[in-house]
Amino acid sequence: MCLVLTALLLGATGCGYHTAGHAVRIPESIHTIAVPAFTNRTHTYKVEQTLTAAVVREFSSRTPYRVVSDPGADADAVLNGNVIAVSASPLTFDSTTGRASSMLVTVAIDVRLVDRKGAILYQNPNYIFRDEYQVSREISSFFEEQSPALDRLARDFSRTLVSNILEAY
Repeated sequence: MCLVLTALLLGATGCGYHTAGHAVRIPESIHTIAVPAFTNRTHTYKVEQTLTAAVVREFSSRTPYRVVSDPGADADAVLNGNVIAVSASPLTFDSTTGRASSMLVTVAIDVRLVDRKGAILYQNPNYIFRDEYQVSREISSFFEEQSPALDRLARDFSRTLVSNILEAY
């Protein structure tokens, strides 16, 4: 019994969890990060602006780094993002009308953080984020829900991106 308990305790201590913010892998020489507007390679209107703004807010609120939009001479690192794909597909259908009652929006993003010398500090060429939204049944009360879904998706993406950069996952 004692041997089993000891094995469980040793297993629990090596589980890989750690306190957030203590494994920062960005070099100490980085103080200013430029986040220029992401590139939009899709036909979805202003999705790059929504994603860029969310990333800037997240970096500004969670990190000590100064965030600028111009990747000029005063930026120690530049975070570039490309929106590769945006799609919306039916998730559920109304059984009486046969119309979609909820949709799933999916966004694929390529992100790269490079320092002044061009060295890659962080890279993920295939972020995939999804969010669902309900489709209004009544034409008179119709409200386009894709934009709020993209806003939620952008917040989730920015939280994950900043955590991944700080924790070097």
